[in-house]
Amino acid sequence: MASLREIKSRITSTKKTSQITRAMHMVSASKLSKAELNAKSFYPYMEKIQEVIGAIASGAPDATHPMLESRPVKKSAYLVITSDRGLVGAYNSHVLKAALNKIRERHASKDEVVILSIGRHGVDFFTKLGYNVAESVLGISDHPTFAEIKDVARDAVGNFIDGTYDELYMFYNHYISAISQEVTEKKVLPLTDVATMQATASYEFEPNAEAILEVLLPQYAESLIYGAVLDGKASEHASSMTAMKSATDNAMELIDNLTLTYNRARQAAITQEITEIVGGAAALE
Repeated sequence: MASLREIKSRITSTKKTSQITRAMHMVSASKLSKAELNAKSFYPYMEKIQEVIGAIASGAPDATHPMLESRPVKKSAYLVITSDRGLVGAYNSHVLKAALNKIRERHASKDEVVILSIGRHGVDFFTKLGYNVAESVLGISDHPTFAEIKDVARDAVGNFIDGTYDELYMFYNHYISAISQEVTEKKVLPLTDVATMQATASYEFEPNAEAILEVLLPQYAESLIYGAVLDGKASEHASSMTAMKSATDNAMELIDNLTLTYNRARQAAITQEITEIVGGAAALE
């Protein structure tokens, strides 16, 4: 059995750890409220741009654009959104596992795959496995702006249009609630679901539908990526909050167990001392 001093030292260090995890839980909870607001505030913009694209698709079915056209797939790109930091529970591992399983399921060779990563964990994971990480964004803020991911989003769209790769998938954690996040796979390019978007209003387009698509479709695809980043950040803060709450609860449970062990050891030591005193006194009689 450990000595009283060792047990006392463990209790003290565990209490200090619990103070840190409790503080981190409060910080994550504070960040989550704003991240959740940012993600939900972006939905109306996405709904409106989808409505306009749906109106173009239904009003001008002959309009064409490279982003709308499927072609034989020779190379696929996967945009994986993870965090830069740890202490977020299974947030990163779930996304990375889902992305890797799909890649291995669809492709026989690593040469058929290009990885685009937002977050350090995604870069480290796929680099270690020998995949081509063509672009990465590290160190984005807790509440990202479009400027932070603008380059990788525009390069992703531009490389598809240029034919560098023939499809683009995105993997991220979709925020449902503070205690629930869902790993989501979304096909970003080509935009094969445009024809299914229903317009709720009538629009007139000038100069013509194709000219508007030339501007609007890249913005729409970039917005899908930015919306996923906002969604992922809300999920990251929620995962961090949950992980720190669990760590604090575990620390408090450990403190209770150590305190019980300490009290038992202390009582045993006192009993031993009394026994020795009584035994010594009896020997002197």
